Amino acid sequence: MSLLVVIRHSATLLALVLLTGNAALAQIQPSDVQRQVAVEVAESLRYGHYADAQLDDEWSRLAFERYLDVLDGQRAFLLGSDLEEFRHLEERIDDMLFEGELAPAYALYQRYHDRAESRFEWLLDKIDEGLGYSYNTDMRLELDRREAPWAESEDELDELWRKRLKNAALTLDITGQDEEQVETNLRQRYEGQLSRLRQTNGEDVFGLFMAAVTSSIDPHTEYLSPRQGESFDIQMRLSLEGIGAMLQSDGEYVKVTSLVPGGPADRAGVLEPADRIIGVGQEEGEEVVNVVGMRLDEVVDLIRGPKGTVVRLEVVPAEAMDMTRSHEVAITRDTVDLEDQAARGEIIEVERDDGVKRIGVIKIPTFYVDFDAWQAGEEEFRSTTRDVAREVKRLKEEGIDGIMLDLRNNGGGALQEANSLIGLFIDRGPTVQVRDARGRISLYGDTETGTLYDGPLAVLVNRLSASASEIFAGAIQDYGRGLVLGNATFGKGTVQTLSDLSHGQIKLTRAKFYRISGDSTQHRGVEPDILFPNLVDPERIGESSLDNALAWDTVQEVQYRHYGEPWEYLETLRSRHRERADTHPNFVFLEQRADLARRLREEHTSVSLDREQRQLEVEARDAEQLSLENQRRKALGLGLLDELIDARIEGDDEEPVERVQVTEAAAILADYAELTQRRMAARF
Repeated sequence: MSLLVVIRHSATLLALVLLTGNAALAQIQPSDVQRQVAVEVAESLRYGHYADAQLDDEWSRLAFERYLDVLDGQRAFLLGSDLEEFRHLEERIDDMLFEGELAPAYALYQRYHDRAESRFEWLLDKIDEGLGYSYNTDMRLELDRREAPWAESEDELDELWRKRLKNAALTLDITGQDEEQVETNLRQRYEGQLSRLRQTNGEDVFGLFMAAVTSSIDPHTEYLSPRQGESFDIQMRLSLEGIGAMLQSDGEYVKVTSLVPGGPADRAGVLEPADRIIGVGQEEGEEVVNVVGMRLDEVVDLIRGPKGTVVRLEVVPAEAMDMTRSHEVAITRDTVDLEDQAARGEIIEVERDDGVKRIGVIKIPTFYVDFDAWQAGEEEFRSTTRDVAREVKRLKEEGIDGIMLDLRNNGGGALQEANSLIGLFIDRGPTVQVRDARGRISLYGDTETGTLYDGPLAVLVNRLSASASEIFAGAIQDYGRGLVLGNATFGKGTVQTLSDLSHGQIKLTRAKFYRISGDSTQHRGVEPDILFPNLVDPERIGESSLDNALAWDTVQEVQYRHYGEPWEYLETLRSRHRERADTHPNFVFLEQRADLARRLREEHTSVSLDREQRQLEVEARDAEQLSLENQRRKALGLGLLDELIDARIEGDDEEPVERVQVTEAAAILADYAELTQRRMAARF
């Protein structure tokens, strides 16, 4: 078995379960190849995973529940009696894997398949009978059934699906479709789901079971079929022709988890993390395909396409609380060039009583290196460190009072670049500890003497700053080299390796990152010295939002020096920041929007199936959000909006909402530079 080590620094990984073939389900049985791979996966998990996974009866219970979640996470198809019939598998999954005995897992899938097939046929029968809904009822539909009890009878599930069908019809009705259009769209949706269900083959079933097995240990460990492995390789090379967005399943929907810096979607500015994609169309004039309930890999295949072609997406914005609040966006497919991800600098001028402070800001979208040029021995190969060094020299020549590195939305990249970049701002020393599955700790760091810049420094991060970004920010914070500002980072503090199996590959968590202080970056991420309101909901995006994420812990700290003592100035810096934030319309808006999003998430657990009541609830939520936006715009002297969706497309904002984070971070750094200069002057 050969081993290819791939350190995965992006915040999320696109997990695909693939459709291949048209075998009749009744004939599906595990193959000898799959039985052998199951044994190999079990051995990899037991002997190679960082967490020293104990594949025993206790773990089997977790894997069994995870398999049920994979098959029927919303508890809408299987009955309680089905679970009791297969309850004997609870403590046998470990034995099944090591023995290559997959038939019981396939049998449980068969039961799910039979229930789902019957249910889709039931739905189609109801549509054929004519829906004829009046939408005048006091019924409500629970939105999240992950913790709901399993139904005890078909009648109970029938009642649930009557509500689901009515909700689906009402959602389309509110968008202005007549009854015939509603029935046609729903028929196409359920016929598509039924057709895809009937195309399931043994590789699909095996992939579902392996997804449950591996994700019960941690969310970044997974089995990759040969086709999935090919897709993973394409992503790692960043040569995928598409829109440059990372996606994952979110119930019946596909959710955007992050955007590739410099990619088509990022450049277009029409998608944001946590947006949901409910439809995909191709060139103008072609029909938009409804993808609600469609499997993730199929949605990805619809979005992916040749460079230069256009894909149209029907999108429900992250802030929308109802699926009727959708709009269409168009993105031209393209590849991601290294130039699009290159570090770039600018100067922000901060007004002060004693004059203008000039703060250099360097945006770093990712930690990159031109591996081909580097391996070929070229002297002028591109890399993050080289590009940042060039920008630092330029900014110093232009006269600056401080430098801020903007790592927002930076999902990571090459670990070596994080280490060498730290070296521009410290004299040689350790940067990160890596602990492997055997408990051995390797220490990485900067070995070159001298610094390129030793002046006031800050690092700006957000929830989408992950992995290598967290290593960099954590080291700067631990060394006391500068301030860390923004939001708590993603919390991706694990290392994965990719190993070949006899059929497919396994991506296995093999190590964990630790700061030089001994704190893990896993799960908690890096906590900024001064917090900004979240633009991204941490309950929906981040390591802590993933099932079975490995826990935060510590190792022994290493010896290192402090370059400064930023913590001594934090009380003053926070007070000054608070004074500015309390009066800046964009900061006030961000804080109010974060509070509103949290409250709506807690309150919005069900939807009304009464048309009038539903519209009232949706309009009330939209009105709150629109009111906040218009309060901001009024304070900035901008025109008021009539519709909430207009907030994304209006271009009259001289300082977009997210820009205030940069300007305020620059103001904080200017304060920090002033305070440190005063102390230094007082010493002499």
